[in-house]
Amino acid sequence: MASIELDHVSKMYANGAYGVRDVDLTIADGEFVIFLGPSGCGKSTTLRMIAGLESVTAGELRIGGRPVTHVPPRDRNIAVVFQSYALYPHMTVRQNMAFGLKMRGSPASEIDAKIRDAAGLLGLTSYLDRKPAALSGGQRQRVALGRAIVREPEAFLLDEPLSNLDAQLRAEMRLELVKLHRRLGRTIIHVTHDQVEAMTMGDRIVIMRDGEVMQVGRPLDVYANPANTFVARFLATPPMNLVPATLSADADGALAVVLDGATLPVPGQHAASYRPAAGRPVVFGLRPEDLHEARQNPAWQPVELTVVAMEALGVENILIGQIGGEKPVEIAARLSRHFHAPIGSKVTLYADLAPMHLFDPEGGKVLPRPAIALTAQ
Repeated sequence: MASIELDHVSKMYANGAYGVRDVDLTIADGEFVIFLGPSGCGKSTTLRMIAGLESVTAGELRIGGRPVTHVPPRDRNIAVVFQSYALYPHMTVRQNMAFGLKMRGSPASEIDAKIRDAAGLLGLTSYLDRKPAALSGGQRQRVALGRAIVREPEAFLLDEPLSNLDAQLRAEMRLELVKLHRRLGRTIIHVTHDQVEAMTMGDRIVIMRDGEVMQVGRPLDVYANPANTFVARFLATPPMNLVPATLSADADGALAVVLDGATLPVPGQHAASYRPAAGRPVVFGLRPEDLHEARQNPAWQPVELTVVAMEALGVENILIGQIGGEKPVEIAARLSRHFHAPIGSKVTLYADLAPMHLFDPEGGKVLPRPAIALTAQ
């Protein structure tokens, strides 16, 4: 097992464009970290630099405290599992898992023992004599993981390993990977663009955009306290509602967020933090689950919406509504599966403003306020 340190690591291409810029990150020994971001954000490039498959333009990489920036991939003792599985189609599962060990010259008895252990761990024992074509996508992914496990690497690097699976298999493999991490206790870096994977699997998430790290933290901490509008919108579906607004202060100093169509008082616990921004344009942020169909708390504030769409998901309904007059803005609300409203009708929902955020409309950076803890992790 090993820690992984990226000390101001950058990747610049021949045309002067940055693939990754100044990533400064320490991943603890045995930690499960998710690299999350849209396509082209630099997450796979960062993983490939850790593996030694991409050169580092600036900065230093260390694995287990040992500098490896210029160490060949084979000498880093890192296992990479790719999206494509990369199995040899003419070999059986057993042969695929044994290939790397044979190339190292490991004794046959040792190879057999490691394959038995890994196959038992991954539920592959009865498939060892099959070839990849006779396996499902989930089974092929387990074989790719097994081939990595038998090497006993210091860390596992997983490059979107679940993206080729259907929804049910992805859910099953998410759970399998979490169980596997608990059993092995090895450092894992998992690259994905899937927010559900990020929220449910990792000890921490690293959110990237345009080659830069936007925010690092425990999943629920980042969800509750995004650093900017990009993180706020990227980390959930439907994303955080972001509405142009103005922060006003009355003669008594009470603050309110003024939207086109609503005036919402700022909760007292946030007043001191937001007071310096009074009188300025802001972006008001509130997650869809903080809008409710019934006023269960007298502090919740009424918001009138015109219904644009209703998405029935079975366990819940997503309401898309417009707020405002001349320049209406669409916002989303997560409501119970029993809530229904005709398209075009007006409904009143109630906003819990305690988890609200205000962002700078210029750069999108969040205005500081006391952090919220959703739940213990």
